Amino acid sequence: MIPEDRLDQILARFEFLEARLNAGADGSEIGALTQEYSELKPVADQVRDWRALDVQIADARTMLDDPEMAELAQAELAELEARQAAASDALRLALLPRDAADARPAILEIRPGTGGEEAALFAGDLEAMYRRYAGARGWGWDVVERQETDLGGVRELVVRIEGDGVFARLKFESGVHRVQRVPATESGGRIHTSAATVAVLPEAEAVEIDIPASDLRIDTMRASGAGGQHVNTTDSAVRITHLPTGLVVTSSEKSQHRNREIAMQVLRARLYDAQRAATDAERSADRKAQVGSGDRSERIRTYNFPQGRMTDHRINLTLYSLGQVMQGDLDEVIDALTADAQAAQLAEMEA
Repeated sequence: MIPEDRLDQILARFEFLEARLNAGADGSEIGALTQEYSELKPVADQVRDWRALDVQIADARTMLDDPEMAELAQAELAELEARQAAASDALRLALLPRDAADARPAILEIRPGTGGEEAALFAGDLEAMYRRYAGARGWGWDVVERQETDLGGVRELVVRIEGDGVFARLKFESGVHRVQRVPATESGGRIHTSAATVAVLPEAEAVEIDIPASDLRIDTMRASGAGGQHVNTTDSAVRITHLPTGLVVTSSEKSQHRNREIAMQVLRARLYDAQRAATDAERSADRKAQVGSGDRSERIRTYNFPQGRMTDHRINLTLYSLGQVMQGDLDEVIDALTADAQAAQLAEMEA
């Protein structure tokens, strides 16, 4: 049952925002009002649609008493009730508490786990998979730090991804990704199992995570890696150490100023993520969500190349389209994870 008083509050707030913006809000508040208005408008539209269907259903029911209109009214009523059921489901989803970080850019980090060089090569495959997915959605892909192994695998990758709903789409990707295949480094044709870890962090604003300069140690060093005359010739790379936590962030672009800026973005994201994890742990001390627990050590997915199979263990989803998945076709699994998380939220709210 959808509480009417809550729907009244939503419409009242939306109408206030609409009137305030039409009247000409002050420059200091127009940004915040516009953002809230745009976020609330789809919900307000759904509330109005749902209530309009309620009125139409009531009208159709009154027509049932008219012998000449009863048959037509019965058919119309069946259609309206089906539409209202779908509208109710959509409205309940729209009323779920929103993750404030969903619309933010994200920091994607990939590192090899167990499996030696094969794990590093698989980390490179994951990098390519996510880069293709980002490209298909029109997102920006800005490499902060990338270190390769001698065979071209990824020792460490940190990327900033910017676009529409980045964190909302990628936040369930954090965890251990396991691969089963015959490695390129294996001459005997035996199937090996190795793994890589993925972390997706929402970007934090400077006003949310205040880091005193006294908490930082900033070192400059010579960049290493492929590409450009700057490599090993200038002290452009930056390493920032957050002294209270021991977190270390590096960035190796050509500009030292840009490296400081990027490294601080990543550091704020990691500290913000730690804050969110602590808050979530307090809020859900008596339960553990199946999806999005935030446990970086949790094995979430297996990529089985001999069988062409990808399995997400959190929701028991198996897709026999591994080739498409590795090409960045991730929407089916991400949609399933999102739907599962929403279903869990609904069940918790309605319990």
